[in-house]
Amino acid sequence: MTAIEITNGRPAGGGYKVDVSRGGHNGRVSSEWFSRPDDEKYLSLSDLHASVKGRAARSKTRTVESAAIRVEAHRDDPERLALVLPDAEAPVAPTHWSFSQLASLVSAPAAYLRQLPAPLAGINLQYGLTNHRAEQVKTMEVANGRTELRAVTGPDYGRIYDHELVSAVQRIAGDGVGDTRWKVPGVLDWSTGIYDPMVDVTKNTTTLYASDRDVFLFLVDDRNPIEAGTLPDGSPDLFFRGFYCWNSEVGAKTLGIASFYLRAVCQNRNLWGVEDFQEITIRHSKYAANRFAHEAAPALANFADSSPQPFIQGIRSARERIVARSDDDRTDFLRKRGFSKAETGKIVETVLAEEGRPPESVFDFVQGITAVARSKPQQDARLTMETRAKKLLEAAA
Repeated sequence: MTAIEITNGRPAGGGYKVDVSRGGHNGRVSSEWFSRPDDEKYLSLSDLHASVKGRAARSKTRTVESAAIRVEAHRDDPERLALVLPDAEAPVAPTHWSFSQLASLVSAPAAYLRQLPAPLAGINLQYGLTNHRAEQVKTMEVANGRTELRAVTGPDYGRIYDHELVSAVQRIAGDGVGDTRWKVPGVLDWSTGIYDPMVDVTKNTTTLYASDRDVFLFLVDDRNPIEAGTLPDGSPDLFFRGFYCWNSEVGAKTLGIASFYLRAVCQNRNLWGVEDFQEITIRHSKYAANRFAHEAAPALANFADSSPQPFIQGIRSARERIVARSDDDRTDFLRKRGFSKAETGKIVETVLAEEGRPPESVFDFVQGITAVARSKPQQDARLTMETRAKKLLEAAA
C-alpha cells in the first residue's frame, strides 16, 4: 500500500475520484450555508475581517450597576424601547439578541415581553434590573447609525472578538480563496464521484460567514490530496485536510475549532468521508482571551502545518490489523464492543455490500460502523456510533 501526499496541484482530469461511501458525514457546514442570508456571506477573509474588525472598532464595553440602568419607553410609540446607561451620551436600542440576554439576566420571559407594548415590557424589565441580585452587568454597544446594545453579559464575561479568530485564520490561510493551500472548498459531482477543488467563490459557494452575533469559517486544503491506501478497485483512497471554526463575541456561543480529514464537499456544503474529527472549545469565561492565545490559535496553526503521516499511519495500521477471519470472529468482535445483534448484522452486511467481502480488518469494521451510522435519522445516535468507530481506529494506530 502506498501512502504519499500528492502536491502537484489540480489533476489533468479536472478533479479527484473519491469514495464518499466511506467515513462519516458532517452536516454542520451545510446547516450554516443553508441558514445564512446573502448579507452574512463573504467572498474572502479580507472582506470578512474588515467587516467584523470595523464593527469592533465602533463598539464600546462597560461594566455598570444593573440598578442604574433606566428603561425608557413611551406610550405614543408602543414598539420602541431603549435603555439609558450610566454615562452614556444617548439611549441605546437593544437588538433582538441583547433583549433576550437582558430578559434572561433578570429571569423574565423574553418571548412574552416582546408581545407586550413597550411601556409594559419596560416596567417588567425595570423591576428586574432594580432587583437584580448580580448587581453588575457588562454591556457592549455599537454605533451603527444609532447606538445599539449588542450584548448584555455577566461582569466576568471573557470576550474574544470575532476579528481575533479571523486574524488567526488569515495567518495560515491568507485570503482563503486560493492564495495559500487553504481555501473555500470545491464541489463534488455526484454523477461521476469526481471532486473538483476549483470553483468560483460566490455567495452560493462561500463558506465564510458572519452575522451580528457570530462568525463561522470553513476551509480545506483540497488541491493537495493525501493518499492513504487503495479502494477495492485498486484506485487510491484520497483525503483532504479541513477545519472549521466559530465564535460569538456577544455570548451566543463558545469559540471552537474542529479539524478533520474528509473526502469531499458537496454543493450543499455537506462534508463526506470524514475521518479523525478533533474539536476544541473555549467558553467565554474570565480568562478566555488568554486561553485563545495559548491554546486555540496555536492548535490551528499546528494543524495547518502538520504532516499527515500520523493520520496515514493510523489508517495503514487499521488496514493491516486483521481481527476476524470467520463469521463467529466478526460477531464476537462487535458484540464485545457493545454493538447489538441487529447492529452487528447491519455492519457486516454493509461491508459485504460495499467491499464485496466480509470485514476482516479494524479498518473494515470502522468503515462499516460509520456507514451504518449515516443511516440513523437521529443525530445523537449517529454521533454516538461514529465516536465508537473513531475509538476503534485510534486503538489500532
